[in-house]
Amino acid sequence: MKRVVVIGGGIAGLAAAHRILELAQEKDLAIDLTLLEASERLGGSIATERIGSFLVEAGPDSFITEKPWALRLCERLRLTDRLYSTQPAYQKIYVVNGGKLVSLPEGFFLLAPTRFWPFLHSPLFSWRGKLRMGAEIFLPRSKNHQDESLGSFVRRRFGAEALERVAQPLVGGIYAANPDQLSLTATMPRFKEMERSRGSIIRAMWSEQKRRAHGKSGSGARWSLFVTLADGMQELVEAIRQRIPKNAIRLNASVTELTRDVKKQSWCIAVGHDEPITADTVIIAAPAFAAAQILAPVANGAAAELLKIPYASTATVSLAYRRQDFPRPPDSFGFVVPAVEQRKIMACTFSSLKYPGRAPEDHILLRAFVGGALQPELFADDNATMTKNVRAELEGLLGVVAEPVFIRVWRHPKSMPQYYTGHGDRMERIGTTLHQFPSLALAGSGYYGVGISDCVRTGEEAAERIVTFLTSNV
Repeated sequence: MKRVVVIGGGIAGLAAAHRILELAQEKDLAIDLTLLEASERLGGSIATERIGSFLVEAGPDSFITEKPWALRLCERLRLTDRLYSTQPAYQKIYVVNGGKLVSLPEGFFLLAPTRFWPFLHSPLFSWRGKLRMGAEIFLPRSKNHQDESLGSFVRRRFGAEALERVAQPLVGGIYAANPDQLSLTATMPRFKEMERSRGSIIRAMWSEQKRRAHGKSGSGARWSLFVTLADGMQELVEAIRQRIPKNAIRLNASVTELTRDVKKQSWCIAVGHDEPITADTVIIAAPAFAAAQILAPVANGAAAELLKIPYASTATVSLAYRRQDFPRPPDSFGFVVPAVEQRKIMACTFSSLKYPGRAPEDHILLRAFVGGALQPELFADDNATMTKNVRAELEGLLGVVAEPVFIRVWRHPKSMPQYYTGHGDRMERIGTTLHQFPSLALAGSGYYGVGISDCVRTGEEAAERIVTFLTSNV
């Protein structure tokens, strides 16, 4: 019987624990699994709350289907019939421009337009900005192979207006970050490869669009780009929890450090004031700063590198209104707010329009995002100030002045890892240092992707590495 300990009960740790059990069954491997979670609940930033007939997401409200790992996990958990695609009638995004909501041109994807006429007629950009963006087709590819910031890349290829008006707020919605610090290689490697292989991002995206139109993209049409679960993302957490033996899960179990018994070839895990746990293998699925503290006694170099991965804090403010409270009922998924607008929210999602079953028919549920790397002072506000600011922004942008049916604030301190330039090199150094410990693996959002699907991937890859080690040392 081999003892495996997973440290961290967020989605990465849960995916790791679940995959360990799957592989153990496939390979007829006797495993004693323990999952340690420092808080009183599983799921990390994933949490779903029922308020009357409303379904409120505290953190992530969906996962991306182009990255297949979360979708495959749902298939193995038999949750496929519980998945909801986004509602097609509202697949539109607005951008705040000069204090007003302006529709993002149809076919505009993160950095560049894929359709000519909607882009040309959009009031979101000046004519000078449009000409600068269109000139991207004629620009030479970069000969500099060093890591570049996302902000630098967008300015170089498309100009400052494209960065300020679209790229920054859209990327901010994913990473809550400053694009001038984000590593292009670590966050959007696809665009770097487009420049390298095709010379132009716009040309590459046009070609990709043609392939999709002719059914050659390789992705099925069953699901939209983003999907969720009927009872919210907490349903994924609960489905995994039910697959893990109840006595294998320990909540309120804060790990303080990890030490190595070289003679016994085992790990000793200190858990608060409880008896230390001995394990054959360990997966650390905690934030990078927590992993650093745990690893310091055995891998100080790796711990020092992990501490250099910064994190931003964000909050979500959910508000429910009667549909009649809006002078003009919302007709989209929501809107993003460029930093140059100097407003007190980063974005707002119309949750009940994005997915069905989030609010009664005569109500609308909204969710505003506050804080991030560019506005950390707004996260520091107390709940009363934060909700007052959010309501003032909604009044100015949507004209809604009525008292909300309810307001719910969720805070996520140090929840968004920031992949600064050089992040890939840092991960290589960490990997090189930890290579000497084949019975140890890292997982989580701090390393190779912040979304749920990426977290599932890192958890499952960590589990596969551990099982490979165990089966090769039987």
